[in-house]
Amino acid sequence: MTQKELIYVKTIADEKSISRAARKLFMAQPSLSQSVQRIEEGLGTALFHRTTNGLTLTYAGERYYHMATQILKMYEDFELEISDINNLRTGRIHLGITNHLGTLTLARILPEYRQLCPFIELYIHEENTTVLEQMLLRGELGFAILHAPKEISQPQIHYDIMKKDPFVIAIHPQHKLLQKAVEKPGYPYPVLDIRLLAQEPFLMLHKQQRIRQITDSVLSKAGITNPQIALTLRNYETALLLAARGLGITMIPLQYFQMASYEFCPALLCIDEKYDASWNMCIASLQNSFLSKADQLFIRLVKEQFGT
Repeated sequence: MTQKELIYVKTIADEKSISRAARKLFMAQPSLSQSVQRIEEGLGTALFHRTTNGLTLTYAGERYYHMATQILKMYEDFELEISDINNLRTGRIHLGITNHLGTLTLARILPEYRQLCPFIELYIHEENTTVLEQMLLRGELGFAILHAPKEISQPQIHYDIMKKDPFVIAIHPQHKLLQKAVEKPGYPYPVLDIRLLAQEPFLMLHKQQRIRQITDSVLSKAGITNPQIALTLRNYETALLLAARGLGITMIPLQYFQMASYEFCPALLCIDEKYDASWNMCIASLQNSFLSKADQLFIRLVKEQFGT
């Protein structure tokens, strides 16, 4: 049975007349009569008693009327809910974000978003990029804020690039390699030839983390395919502090360095642009996926704050 059929039977029962119901429904009386006949034939039972005083419901008709009233109310409530969702009066979003980007972005975005959408439920999943991409593929997230890979391994995911951020080398302030770095126009710090790091110990993050993936890519382009790894860590801030204390060398996005404060501060060196030592902050979502108005508003606020 369709919504239209439910409306036909309910309207006839309310009006107690085919002709009055037809006028109310803006349709011809014979057409409405034929529709009711098809409904009764499909059910195998009569829904109305035809009397000289009009139409009354049979027992089956009363059950049909009760059911129709409930279902039509559900239709109406659902349409109102969709209207509320479209006007941001209710709804929910599931977004993913890397731990470090969460620290960088959420405090800037959420107060304004909450003010604009006080009734939208927010589910925020903080994971590394590998986990977030898998959650996107499983349909568990509407979108994720992360850094795009250098080489796209998941063609089902669309990466909407917002901002490019260069990587820098963090090194002990008295390290001998500082003397071999060269000042170059357009670079905020002296530039060091990556190949000079071949024999240096590295402080690395885990392979599932995008910082590590970018670092491996840069070293590979410099011909360093088997770097000496002194420590493998999960927190870039720990890696920076240890680099400042001379326990090894690490690579870090410049934006991450600028947003933190350190008791021990490393020296920074730039990487020649030929190594493509950078990453792109992006909004990741499934190709051709539907994003609600609530999703779109959150994404717009992120782009206003961090897009270029």
